[in-house]
Amino acid sequence: MICTTIQNKTAEQILEALDMCEMAEIRLDRCDLSAREMEAVFSSDVPLVATCRIAEVAAADPSLQELPEQSREVKAMQIAERRLIRAIEAGARYVDVEIEASKPMAKRLRSAAHENGTVFIRSYHDFEATDSPEALKAVVEKCLYHGADMVKVVTMAHAPEDVERVMALYAWCREEAVAHGGKSRKDERHAGELAGGGLIAFCMGEAGKESRLRALKEGAPFTYAALSSEDAAAPGQWPADEMKKAVYGNFRFTDMESPLQMPVSKSFAQRAIIAAALAEGTSHLRGYTPCGDNEAALQVARALGAQVEQDGAEITITGISASLGSLGTNVSADKDSDALESRTLHVGESGLLTRMMIPVMAQLCPGKVILTGEKTLLGRPLTGAKAILEAFGAECRSIDGTDARDLCVPLEVSGPLKAGRAEVSGKHGSQIISGLLMALPFADRNSSLIVHEPKSIPYTFITLEVLKKFGVKVGNDMLGGRDFLESGGDWSLCTEMVFKVKGGQKYKAADIDLEADWSAAANFLVAGAIFGKIDIQGLDTTSLQADLSIMDVLMDAGASLSQIDGNKGDITAQRAPLTAFQVDASNCPDLFPILSVLAAFSQGTSRLAGVSRLANKESDRAKAILEMLLQMGVKASVEGDELVVEGQTLVRRLLGGNLLKGGAYTSHHDHRMVMALKVASLGADSPITIDDEACVAKSFPQFLDLWRFACCRLMR
Repeated sequence: MICTTIQNKTAEQILEALDMCEMAEIRLDRCDLSAREMEAVFSSDVPLVATCRIAEVAAADPSLQELPEQSREVKAMQIAERRLIRAIEAGARYVDVEIEASKPMAKRLRSAAHENGTVFIRSYHDFEATDSPEALKAVVEKCLYHGADMVKVVTMAHAPEDVERVMALYAWCREEAVAHGGKSRKDERHAGELAGGGLIAFCMGEAGKESRLRALKEGAPFTYAALSSEDAAAPGQWPADEMKKAVYGNFRFTDMESPLQMPVSKSFAQRAIIAAALAEGTSHLRGYTPCGDNEAALQVARALGAQVEQDGAEITITGISASLGSLGTNVSADKDSDALESRTLHVGESGLLTRMMIPVMAQLCPGKVILTGEKTLLGRPLTGAKAILEAFGAECRSIDGTDARDLCVPLEVSGPLKAGRAEVSGKHGSQIISGLLMALPFADRNSSLIVHEPKSIPYTFITLEVLKKFGVKVGNDMLGGRDFLESGGDWSLCTEMVFKVKGGQKYKAADIDLEADWSAAANFLVAGAIFGKIDIQGLDTTSLQADLSIMDVLMDAGASLSQIDGNKGDITAQRAPLTAFQVDASNCPDLFPILSVLAAFSQGTSRLAGVSRLANKESDRAKAILEMLLQMGVKASVEGDELVVEGQTLVRRLLGGNLLKGGAYTSHHDHRMVMALKVASLGADSPITIDDEACVAKSFPQFLDLWRFACCRLMR
């Protein structure tokens, strides 16, 4: 990206200039800002670098001129430190601390930076010449030794040879990364860590002018430009407009003028619909938006005998006051079924609805019940469901007559569940566990459920939250080893969950505001972080939804995120230099497709753990993602349980003629693959066509229209 240096401006002039910048450096040694003005400037959504050169402070402040040289330098450091601390606390994305700063000053600034989520840059400038390769490498190592997150090396070039010595630092960092496997000991860092977008190296002077552009080609997260040709901060600095033309050409970025509204979370909606159908009394679910899976849940509610009415975004459900064995006469008989006395329930294409209803139907409907489905659900293994159901004495089998260990729809269920204590494996997901937690409260006595190796834990807590709203009490405890205890309850480190379920409970009607969907929002947030700026409304950052973790991943990758007006205010995702990230997505597997696109545009090697969770989605999602990335020209592989992606920033891809490859792609009839492909298409060298886009209706039927609206400015 292009970081525009802003100097010799008032706060008002700075704020006006930021409207024209994708990123900016604020020279606090040349801009006299009060504490209040500092807060106004650094609260901008534009990623900002706070810089305050000690020598410039000493030279510019008349009150320091009469002091002895050593005292003058100490005082200048104090002034610079105070200004940089204020900038950090006000929201600076980066703080640039020159290598000349004293060790105590640098240590305090580094501590403040890390406490406030600010990237700590250590910088070296030689305004006279360019030193030897060995000396330049030593500078980088010194910066790392003193705690740099990023290193900036800028020298004066008098000849092409000077430029080559500085540019060679990028290759050296890549070599170090290979030599060390990209990892350092805790007590020793090495230059290889900078290969993933942590080095900014270029030259000043006319001879070094092109190196500012070349730095981006080599993988620098950003380079520096001037507001205008008359406002250059150093010799050879490009005007920002000239630099933008050289970097982006005709490429255009998104800049939404109005926020986008996300659909309802189907994880919440489906659970609430079924709970309302089972409840005594009339429930009101507000904020509903239709999609294939949600409509399937409403059809199931009707089939159970509940009365369902819809008025705009509000669903009114009068429940059946369910109890143990009470559904004997409510489920519609299937006249075409070959099984005598069996009844059927159609669950559409929803895996969640299927897994929830297996235990519920076993508990509430005497005799046998057949669950049927459609599209990608047919033949999709419900791994682990059979063993978990049998742990409570119920039976379930595929009606095609096979004795396969994994169930497939259509299937036959018979119960009831036998209350008591059972231990089951949760390694195949939380949905069948959620179904048990919804069914066991109807039992005639108490039950204990111990889940080993739990996965998708946040979704289990959504179930508990919905049950609580409908008056059903379930006790729970999370267990783990020392790492889990020391983490304060990190879900990814939990090895066991224990649930205590009181029998003989009844669901009570409830009025609920349904949450907007973080799974849907993730696609737009990533698009904004890579390709421009997008605002989204209606999301709750205190949500239990697992896909809320997209915010953490984006911040780890360096994206610019902001929210106004509290936990439910509009969220803005804006372009910023993106670097490689690591994430365990075992608890949020639906994010994998869009995270793989984010990784493709993040400089360095990203690792996404949790691949084993992807096999039984709407597609073999791990295979589909890898196929997509390789077809696009992205270097990627699956190593054990990790998806490994070699990424490059959008700027580097543009300058290197290495945009993603367009052409004909398959979605594998997977709604989340369609959304990921649409986001990726914004960075492709030619149009991307998708064989089945209509499958997005499963979770987000408005997606294609909303996408066209959001990205109309990008068509080129």
